[in-house]
Amino acid sequence: MRCTKGRMLSIAFAATLVFGGCGNGKGDPASEAPPPAHVEPEQDGSVIQVDHPEQFPLATAASRNSRSELVVTGVVSPDVSRNVPVISLASGRVVDIHARLGDTVQKGQLLLSVRSSDVSGGYSDYRKALADETLARTQLDRAKGLYEHGAISMNDLQVAQDTEDKAKVDVETTAEHLRLLGNDPDKPNGNVDIYAPTSGVITDQQVTNAAGVQALGSNPFTISDLSNVWVVCDVHENDLPNVRLGDAAEIRLNAYPGQVFQGRISNIGAILDPNLRTAKVRIEVRNPGIMRLGMFVTATFRGQRQEIHAEIPATAILHLHDRDWVFVTAGEKKFERIEISSGMTLPGNMQEVVSGIKPGAQVVQNALVLQNAVEQ
Repeated sequence: MRCTKGRMLSIAFAATLVFGGCGNGKGDPASEAPPPAHVEPEQDGSVIQVDHPEQFPLATAASRNSRSELVVTGVVSPDVSRNVPVISLASGRVVDIHARLGDTVQKGQLLLSVRSSDVSGGYSDYRKALADETLARTQLDRAKGLYEHGAISMNDLQVAQDTEDKAKVDVETTAEHLRLLGNDPDKPNGNVDIYAPTSGVITDQQVTNAAGVQALGSNPFTISDLSNVWVVCDVHENDLPNVRLGDAAEIRLNAYPGQVFQGRISNIGAILDPNLRTAKVRIEVRNPGIMRLGMFVTATFRGQRQEIHAEIPATAILHLHDRDWVFVTAGEKKFERIEISSGMTLPGNMQEVVSGIKPGAQVVQNALVLQNAVEQ
């Protein structure tokens, strides 16, 4: 009886399997798909383990010969030899300003007007000199007539001639003084107009309306010719042997990372910063018009020594937390994330790797896909 009951249960279970399998003529598509990749991070956060490594194709790092390079940061600065101060030879009070900080001005453009007592005094001296010269000329003419009639001696005539000559010198001197102040001796005016001595951009302004101006004191304006600028970089003491005068440098602006500008090293500082142990390296660069003073830049110096670097697909590099990483094979079904230093962007969507991996290393061809699998 017990055996009969067990046999009946076995027959019923078999029938359930037969009829359940025949009830649907089509298989489940989901059951036919490959299982999803399962990633298990190990205790070392940089090493991960995957169940199906074939889902992450590999690429072999190629070898590339390139010159050694040094990458430093710097700041766009004005060429001090192209900074022109705007000076006033007359003291007074500003009555009108025709330009402002940051304006682009042309040579000869009116910048400001100053009401000056120096000019008023200059016109007074000029008019007095004219009156003295007129009197001296009249006395000379009278002395000549008297001398011709024997009424005075030769000495008296020479004294009159000397007085006339000195009066002319006084007239010329006072007139030139007014011209130096920026005024026309024949057009009396208590104001001094100050014009731009050169073309460029106003990079410094020290005056406002109604402000006082001292003769040969602080400069009301400074005009800079920004067609050529300096890029001043900090180079560490140990890297100075890789930098030489006249070497070319590639300049990249943080504001325009896709553009590369060419410059040349014109000076290497003779004094090191005692705290940072760096020297100032000056690069002269032609400004296409988009470089602004104070911009942060990255400068790349290329040396003469040949080095061998790795070359991998750009997709193999993962940009994470302002750093570059790649995944390399680390055993069976394991990958390790390694930090690298990227170099030049190469044709064919390839990227140069300066340090971190060597030629021949096996890297995951698409690092972003693996990283997304890790995060899931």
